[in-house]
Amino acid sequence: MKTAKEYLDEANREVPRVPVEEAMTRHAGGGALFIDVRDSAAIAKTGTIAGAARVPRGFLEFAADESGQYHNPVLRKDAEIYLVCGAGGQAALAGKTLKEMGFGKVHNIGGIGDWKAAGGPMED
Repeated sequence: MKTAKEYLDEANREVPRVPVEEAMTRHAGGGALFIDVRDSAAIAKTGTIAGAARVPRGFLEFAADESGQYHNPVLRKDAEIYLVCGAGGQAALAGKTLKEMGFGKVHNIGGIGDWKAAGGPMED
């Protein structure tokens, strides 16, 4: 039986965090997909990364499955994906899931507070 810490440790090994400054440079350059995996209530309180797709962690598998009826077309297997959440844990777990589903270029930015504190562009 696994603990939550074991799941998170495994996810962090497979989807390491990138420095927020690196993610901001990639964001400014365009072409990458930024995804906020928090629920809509959390996003409403803090805002999110400008232009980020909003795919709640609890719905990710459905949105990422291109054969399913709930597939979100922004989730392409060839996309360079940057994930953000409240503190980094959900983003790591979401990244591991995406990798298991065949997405190859997945990065964990960590928490939205880090992005905001670094001056990353935000939207409501």
